[in-house]
Amino acid sequence: MTQQRRPVGRVALGMSGGVDSSVSAALLMRAGYEVVGVTCRFQDNAAADAAAADAASVCAVLGIASVERTCVAAFERKVVEPFAASYANGLTPSPCVGCNALCKLPGLMAAADELGCDRVATGHYARIAQLADSGRFAVLTALDARKDQSYMLSLLSQEQLSRLVLPLGGMTKPEVRILASDLGLSVAEKPESQDVCFIDGDYREFLEQRGVVDKPGLVVDRAGVVLGRHEGLAGFTVGQRKGIGIAAAEPYFVVEKRVETGELVVGYAPEAQVVRVRMGRVNWQAIEGLEGLEDATVKLRYRSTAAPCIIEPEPEGGVRVTLRSPQPTTAPGQFAVFYRGSTVLGGGMIEEVSSV
Repeated sequence: MTQQRRPVGRVALGMSGGVDSSVSAALLMRAGYEVVGVTCRFQDNAAADAAAADAASVCAVLGIASVERTCVAAFERKVVEPFAASYANGLTPSPCVGCNALCKLPGLMAAADELGCDRVATGHYARIAQLADSGRFAVLTALDARKDQSYMLSLLSQEQLSRLVLPLGGMTKPEVRILASDLGLSVAEKPESQDVCFIDGDYREFLEQRGVVDKPGLVVDRAGVVLGRHEGLAGFTVGQRKGIGIAAAEPYFVVEKRVETGELVVGYAPEAQVVRVRMGRVNWQAIEGLEGLEDATVKLRYRSTAAPCIIEPEPEGGVRVTLRSPQPTTAPGQFAVFYRGSTVLGGGMIEEVSSV
């Protein structure tokens, strides 16, 4: 008689209906977990219905329990409303970073508690480690640098990290799709989800629907010389090169958006570099906080390359970051994430950008 292996634990897996979370379920089962697929619905629309149906179908094929939880109100309050407000204030938000820490993980952990699950899991491409010297938990980069999502998990707390399992941290996307196909999962070739899941179409139309009134204004250079006019600041992103509408011998870049005056500031390539940023309160992971100057590398946008920097503590938990060499500019509202090698030290929102 074959003795069944006892499960190593009960885990609530966030199921989005995509290939990554679906393969994560299979990997967790192979590792000996009792898996419950949890679909947190963040919107009430046809796309959410289709995603939930795909998730339920995968759970049925794998033979695991499937449940749904409604998180629409929390998603609206913690992600969608701040996104619109950020654009109204001239920022360029990165909603997925805040969503993971403020909405997705809290929703998943609440479901886990209701379902008697001691662990939670997602299909992010990253790894979790408990550091031997301090006992603190931190996110590590994925082994596949092209898919690494450690940046997106930089705001997770110690409590969240202590319960989180990330099955895909050591896999590549092609490997994930092959495994999904081998398992006979219908989502094996499902396309990647879009960057901002709650916007279908032009984000400027979305902002108008949310009451963000965009006014025309002047396009100026750093010296204040008027170069033209624009139809609204929300239609531009700091660092943008195309679509500015100003002819010149060299391409212009957006270097600043001045909400108070309605001016769009542009400059040539040397002016579209950043040498310092200031940040608000940082969520530290691998370290408890700064005791002085800290050498690290920093990503100033999700897809940027980590660049060497010096971090200097400021009052009330903020920091000043000096780049060791100029980098392509970023925008207030984006997140800066610090690394020591493959380990996330922490991350926070950028409040000011300086090119000098």
